[in-house]
Amino acid sequence: MSVHLFVGYLRLSRIPRSRWLSLAGGTSVTYIFLHVLPEFAEYQEVLAETERIEWFSYLEHHVYSFALLGLVTFYALERAAKRARDTKRDPDNDHTHHDVRIFWIHMASFMLYNGIIGYLLVWREDQTDLGLLYFVVAMAFHFMVTDYGLYDHYREIYKTRGRWLVVGALIGGWVLGLLGRIPEVFIGMIFSFLAGGVIMNVLKEELPEERRSNLWAFIGGVGAYATLLVAT
Repeated sequence: MSVHLFVGYLRLSRIPRSRWLSLAGGTSVTYIFLHVLPEFAEYQEVLAETERIEWFSYLEHHVYSFALLGLVTFYALERAAKRARDTKRDPDNDHTHHDVRIFWIHMASFMLYNGIIGYLLVWREDQTDLGLLYFVVAMAFHFMVTDYGLYDHYREIYKTRGRWLVVGALIGGWVLGLLGRIPEVFIGMIFSFLAGGVIMNVLKEELPEERRSNLWAFIGGVGAYATLLVAT
């Protein structure tokens, strides 16, 4: 919640990219590859046990499809937001309605995204205190990356409205987790979808050449967090 509320006030340069953003990107993507992706095998087993449901039996070996769906979904949203921003710069276009519509679509997707993260605070596969710490640290760094991207796209409207919406969604997902548990087969699906979204949102912030990202900070985040995960 603190990251969502205060990241807009941090002095994080956009170009060249702040080393803190690159460090955060390296940390969150390492969490996905070394902690989340290995759990996919367990969720595939859960899907395989639901053969009595025809639709699930078809997906028993395709839990990674949901990760791909998450990646594609957030890629499409990013493209739409970028197109809206480019249109806004053209004085000959009436961009206001389109820009606001894209903002709300983007916010709806990130509210779902945050709702999933909030829910997984309660119902993760790794229920240990150490597992919770890893999850919180990785997602906090990840929020630093995604929030700065959203702030860069939408500026004032994200600062006055958007950040409060994603905070509310995070709390809402957590409360939902406290009230009850979604069947594990669905957890596997949303967990995979989230992983794809995280990969997309980190790499789209780090890879473009014009970002002038800090390679060593990114590698440092990867190395430090990987060492922590492997050592424990």
